[in-house]
Amino acid sequence: MAFEFHQKVLFKHCDPAGIVFFPRYFEMINDCVEAFFDQGLNAPFHDLHRAGAVPTVQIQTQFPAPSRHGDQLVFQLEISQIGNSSAGYTMTARCGDEVRLTTSATLVHVNTDGRPEAWPDTIRSKLETFRKDAT
Repeated sequence: MAFEFHQKVLFKHCDPAGIVFFPRYFEMINDCVEAFFDQGLNAPFHDLHRAGAVPTVQIQTQFPAPSRHGDQLVFQLEISQIGNSSAGYTMTARCGDEVRLTTSATLVHVNTDGRPEAWPDTIRSKLETFRKDAT
């Protein structure tokens, strides 16, 4: 099952050429991840970050087609792997049938000292429901 996040491309996302300035995509990716934790995992960042955090430790992104002001993007996030304290995800953003962005990244659950810490069982079990190969 994939988590979906909808994002309209706003003026603030665009460069003078009228297309999304690539660093803004990373803000959108993070907005999708934050919504995923809140709505998909029932673990809002404002609660989760009281006892630690979930920083991105690796990300790889491709931009196969440009997005423009007013485009309606749909981001889909799926979990690709779950480790003791890490989770990999893949994400695709589309406008209609056209792929605008693909990314894969790894998050690590850390404690307040920034050290890796095992996922809480409640979060781990919900991560499993969004795993690509889950049936």
